[in-house]
Order: sequence, then C-alpha cells, then structure tokens
Amino acid sequence: MSLLTVDQEKCKRDGICAEVCPVRIIEFKDKDAFPILIDGGDKLCIKCGHCVAVCPHGAMSHAIMKTEKCPPVNDDWLFNPEQVEHFLRYRRSIRNYKNNQVEKDVLTKLINVARFAPSGVNLQPVKWLVIYERDEVQRMVGFVIDWMRHLIKEDSPLVEAMNLNRVVSFWEGGSDPICRNAPHVIVTHAHQDDRTAPAACTIALTYLELTIPSFDLGACWAGYFNAAANFWPPMQKELGLPEGNINFGAMMVGYPKFKYQRLPLRNDAEIMWR
Repeated sequence: MSLLTVDQEKCKRDGICAEVCPVRIIEFKDKDAFPILIDGGDKLCIKCGHCVAVCPHGAMSHAIMKTEKCPPVNDDWLFNPEQVEHFLRYRRSIRNYKNNQVEKDVLTKLINVARFAPSGVNLQPVKWLVIYERDEVQRMVGFVIDWMRHLIKEDSPLVEAMNLNRVVSFWEGGSDPICRNAPHVIVTHAHQDDRTAPAACTIALTYLELTIPSFDLGACWAGYFNAAANFWPPMQKELGLPEGNINFGAMMVGYPKFKYQRLPLRNDAEIMWR
C-alpha cells in the first residue's frame, strides 16, 4: 500500500504539499506530473500530516491519515489577536480547589486535546499518568514532604532556595502546600533517553493547562511534586512509571474555588533586535 495517495481528479498540481513537507519527500517529476514520494521517502516520513492538512482541494491522503478522517478547519472558530491576548492573559495558576472530583471522561478529553501538542520530528513521546484519587494524591504529597525533610537534615542549599522549612511547617500545621488539596495530579513521562521528551512533555502540559479553563477547571504546575519525582527514589518507586521512563512534569487539576475577575499586569517585555 502506498504511503501517499493522490486523488488525481481533485489534485491541481500546485505543489503546495511538496513545499510544506518538513522532510522534503514529496516531488513532482515535471510540471504536468502528480506529486509522488522520493525514493526512500516512506522511511523518512515523520507522519506529521502536513501534506493532508494543507491541500486546499482535499486531494492528498496518507496511509495512516485519510483526508476524510481529518476534520476541516472551522474559520469561524479562529481567534482574532485581541481574543488570543485575552484568552492567554485570563489563564491563572489555580491553588484553591473545590472538593468535587473531575469526571474521568473529562480528564480524558483534556489529555486527548493536549496530545496534539508538537514534538520533535513528530515522535510524540509523551505518556500520561493520572493520579486520580484524592487520597492517593495526598499520599504522594507525603513522599514530597519526606524528600524535603531529607534535604533539611542534609543541610542542602535547596532548603533556603526553595523555602523548605516553611513548606514543611505548613504541612505539619495541617495544610497542603504541595498540591493545594487538588483532587488530581496529571504527570507526563517518557523514556529517559529520548532527547525530544523534555520539551515535548512541557509543551503538552502547556496545551493541557490552556485547554482546562474551557472545561470550567483550573490547574497549576506542581513544581515541588515534580522536583521530588525527579530526585527522591522512594517517590519514583511509588509513581510506578514503566522501566526507563522518567517524570518530565506534573500538574494539579480540579474545579477552582474562586473565579478571577481581572487580568493582572506583568513586566514589560525585554526585546533585543538584530
């Protein structure tokens, strides 16, 4: 079966598919020819779907990406610049949550949006772990606190840098300064040897965070959780990731307790031009 299939009745031979192909594996033998793969192109293809997505005539199909399976772009849903700015500035790091759990199918929908985040050469290395039960989240928080107590005992320079004495004291006083009583934590992980994984996981979690408000949910990057998952062997064991995989990011998720009413200010951008 051919990797690419061209509907010759629809194809206008305009060359757009060849021009956008990231790995330059589509060619036209002459001006009257239809697009074809170069020799060995099937091995070079990264399965990004650009050729299918860009064709204005719906003439191109990929072996794993049929034209009819790829929804058309809805121009009416695209944001204008002012709407994009408002959307991004509306994003808040949520640290106060209601007691309600989020339905599993909602979390699944969120992840299914975030999986479309870009990754190096479209390797899509990101895997997901959802710590769903609140009691399990709190149990994992206990491992984070154990890691902090270990650093305090060892007089690590991280103690002062990360205000660990203060964090532990909050925990001992009955509050949760790690996951802020969020009902769920979502972890991204990938194989430790995949060089594309750190960026891919970070971008995927960013997609997740930006998607969350549309579901009336809130999220916050779980920095303490993430650090302990990277450096504390007992917590790594409890996470139970597949052999060879490591954590590349964590995010707390839940229904926000409060609604924010204003768009706060930030520092002016420092820009260099060359």
